[in-house]
Formats: sequence, structure tokens, C-alpha cells
Amino acid sequence: MRSTIFLLIAAATCGVFASSSIPANRQSLNPQSSISNQPSAISHQRSVLIVDGESAGPYHRWQLTTPVLKTILAETGLFSVEVVTAPAAAGELAGFNPTFTGHGAVVLNYDAPDDRWPAALKAAFETYVRDGGGLVIVHAADNAFAGWRAYNEMIGVGGWRNRNENAGPHWFVKDGALTSDPSPGPAGSHGTRLPFAVTVRDPNHPIVKGLPTTWMHQGDELYASLRGPGRNMTVLATAHSDPANHGTGRDEPQLIVVQYGRGRIFHTTLGHDVNAMSSVDFVTTLQRGVEWAATGAVTQKVPVSFPTATTVSYRADLAAMDPAFKNGLNPLDPPRK
Repeated sequence: MRSTIFLLIAAATCGVFASSSIPANRQSLNPQSSISNQPSAISHQRSVLIVDGESAGPYHRWQLTTPVLKTILAETGLFSVEVVTAPAAAGELAGFNPTFTGHGAVVLNYDAPDDRWPAALKAAFETYVRDGGGLVIVHAADNAFAGWRAYNEMIGVGGWRNRNENAGPHWFVKDGALTSDPSPGPAGSHGTRLPFAVTVRDPNHPIVKGLPTTWMHQGDELYASLRGPGRNMTVLATAHSDPANHGTGRDEPQLIVVQYGRGRIFHTTLGHDVNAMSSVDFVTTLQRGVEWAATGAVTQKVPVSFPTATTVSYRADLAAMDPAFKNGLNPLDPPRK
């Protein structure tokens, strides 16, 4: 039996960000080049392929999180889900040649360096997305392939793996507009894992339509300082990166959609671990985001257990997929000194 647990917490007060002395470029949160929301004509639009197999470190445990992602998607009844695990050593990738064509969406729970995939595999992936295949980027997948130009156009923004101003400007929301800052510096930061408020910025987009304007997300890494080309990118939701938790003081993109050719991409920065993925808002936005990436439409209703502006909500059945759950809910990070 599925059980959902509600926790009452105090909503954080958003601080005011002081603008940089460097002029910032600004654009609409919902640009003219916004992604089409019309259903695609892909024949296998509900077949989903999850790719995993590597992370930059032991902190992203794909061996635990991939089964959670598969459970979340399969339970909708909308998707047939296949998992393919890439070898972690470049020399073993000669025989790694997954078929992307025919899948409605590819979900990346995967973070690898630039040289990991051979050129032919990268070209096949680019063709799949450009020709209308759906793509979903989960959390650390936006760390991957820092020097692969097409990949960074697909994800909109990314972090870490030595990304800097050459990857593109920082992107954030200021005064209701998507804003870029080209100042030099590294890409990617986060504070300790704490619950935080998520705010919808494009309420008419199918993925977030009907969701509360603001809700609380279970303890997770709040990604900030992401950089990238930001082309054909729409920010669906942000979270305030609190300076009291090593944050930027900015409203940072958390849920993003991008168009690459005819392909639709849903990018969620949420989902560091099983604990974060058990949050009902992660479950809901992932299910809706995959459906939209695959079909261009969302048919799923918002669950009654969806969190509110003052309450987080998580699924104990999903949290229990972490073996450590028998010791209690995965504790969040201790405060940094």
C-alpha cells in the first residue's frame, strides 16, 4: 500500500538579490521560440529508455535512484520502461550502441565526461533528439558532457566538470524575467540539503499547469550558478538560493524545458538521491515531464497529496527503496562550518 507522509515546516522567506554592476541580458520567461505543446506523431511515443551507469562521484548513486525512476514512470501505466547501463570505462564503450529511435523519451540518470561516448554514438543521439525524440535530464545529468556543444544546447544550462564562462552565461530569474549574467566564473553550486520552496514561473505550461504557485520540496540539493547557451529555453519553476545556505541570492531555475530541432527536452535539477525523489512534487513533475517530452501533452491529474506552500509531502514506499531507510528517513546534511 502506498503511504504519503506530510511534514509541516516553515516556509523560507526569499531574500532580495542585489544586481551585479555588470549589465544583465534579459528575456521573457516564455520566449517567442517556446516549445510546441502539440502532441507529436512519434509512433512509439510511450516507450521510455533510462540511461545510467556513471557519475562523477559516489554521491550520485545511480544504482539506487534508477529503480526509483523506473517505478515512478511504470506506475502511471503510460510508459513501458527499459533501462540500459553504459560501461564506465571508455574502452568498453565500443560495443555500447543503444537504439534511441523508437523511444518516445530517453531519461538520462547519467553523468560522464566529454570523451566517454564515441563520435558515432553522440551523432546518433543528436539525430534522435533533433528529429523529434523526447529527452529528460535528471539532476546530475546536467553535469555531463561539458564540452559537447549539442548536448549543452539540449539541456539549456549545466554545471561542474570545469564549466565556466565559455559554456555560456549564468541564467536566473530577476523581477519576473529570465536574466543572463556573462561574468566569468565556474558553473554549478549548491548548499546543504534542506527543504526549499519551488515557485512556478510559467503556469500555463502543461507540465506545471494546475500545480500550486509555490510548494515545498523535500530536502534536496538546490542547484544554482548554472551556465549554458540557454537557447530556446523556458523556465517553468525556480527556487530562491538562500545566501544563509551558501546560496547565490538569486531565483535559480529548477524545472526547465528546451526545444532542440523538433525534440522536446524536460530538465529537472531536482532528485539528488532516493530521499529527494520520494518527494511527491518530484514524482509528479517527472511523470508529467516525461509524458510531455514524449507526446507534447499532459493527461495526468495533480495528486491530492501534492505539497503546499508550507508542507512537504513524500512517499514512504519510494523512500524505503533506499536500503538505509530501515534506520529512518535519510538524514539531511549537517550544517557547514
